[in-house]
Amino acid sequence: MLLIDEWVDSLKARIDGKLFDGRDIFYFDDESSALPNTRKSDSREPAGRPQTAQLRFDALSSEWITVASHRQQRAFLPPAHSCPLCPTTQENLSELPDQFDVAVFENKGPAFGPEANVIDLPNGERFGFSTTSYGRCEVVVFSPDHVGSLSEMPVERVETVIRAWMNRTAELQQIRGVVQVFPFENRGEEIGVTLHHPHGQIYAYPFVTPRTQKLIQSVDSFSGDFFAELVKFEKSGNRTILETENFLAFVPFAARWPIEAHLLPKRQINDLSQLTADEAVELAQVYKRLLQAFDSYYETPTPYISAWHQAPMIEGREKIRLMLQITSPRRAADKLKYLAGSESAMGAFVADIAPEETAARLREVI
Repeated sequence: MLLIDEWVDSLKARIDGKLFDGRDIFYFDDESSALPNTRKSDSREPAGRPQTAQLRFDALSSEWITVASHRQQRAFLPPAHSCPLCPTTQENLSELPDQFDVAVFENKGPAFGPEANVIDLPNGERFGFSTTSYGRCEVVVFSPDHVGSLSEMPVERVETVIRAWMNRTAELQQIRGVVQVFPFENRGEEIGVTLHHPHGQIYAYPFVTPRTQKLIQSVDSFSGDFFAELVKFEKSGNRTILETENFLAFVPFAARWPIEAHLLPKRQINDLSQLTADEAVELAQVYKRLLQAFDSYYETPTPYISAWHQAPMIEGREKIRLMLQITSPRRAADKLKYLAGSESAMGAFVADIAPEETAARLREVI
């Protein structure tokens, strides 16, 4: 078990570099890694930074929409020999100049950033208002191997990924204008991934996301300790999937998706950077088991979105607790749930499977 001083050092222990166009890249090695403490430089010809997208204000919903047309040019399901997330070879000058265990780099086609600043606000102007899409987008590569999934990797590797999330969350929250940091993974072509290589992303938004705004409204309208009562409620029900000393995993009472699991820490933690050493090690074990359960739900791997909801950097953030939500549109071995009229047009979900049934199946396979 890591001592606290060793844990603090491990969070700082990363190898920093620059890509050919000035973007940052960070290497996070496994504790038992045999890789050297230096990495090769990017051998591609120098180029300019990627362009920054535009934010447009939607007067109908009072929400921000990012217009990032340059993302149309990003790679789409390339074969292994030209994958941008595999380590560089003479034949494939990729985004990863050298070997790695886990690597994080700035996205080549970001929806937010790379410029950093506080966004302009409409100030009463409702129609046709736009501003710069400040912030940051990063890619988190889980492995140098082109195929595989995080659920199949050793717990030590999951710990390294969590350590990378913690490090990046703490640092991204310090960037001027960043209001909310969102680590996530899209897994499976059915979800819309454009790269097969096992990876996730981190978005650093210059605003509070609509989903989090609704959560804040719910918490503010509750007279007690919202998340403490939520943990108590879900723990007492029959939708609990897994419970450990510090975490509770469950299918929520009002689950929207055919397969949906949430995870909460039992104490008040605002974001991943606040995890202790013991909690991070425990979380790696729990997270791997949850992902394995999703992959064991049917005979073939299940597409999913794994979303780490963290407290935004605003007044009152101490009331918002870190929460993992894993969702899948897979409603049968050969069927997907599509967001049609009610869900897409009105935001009113119709659940296909009772949450209690989903919880029973997840407990069975976990």
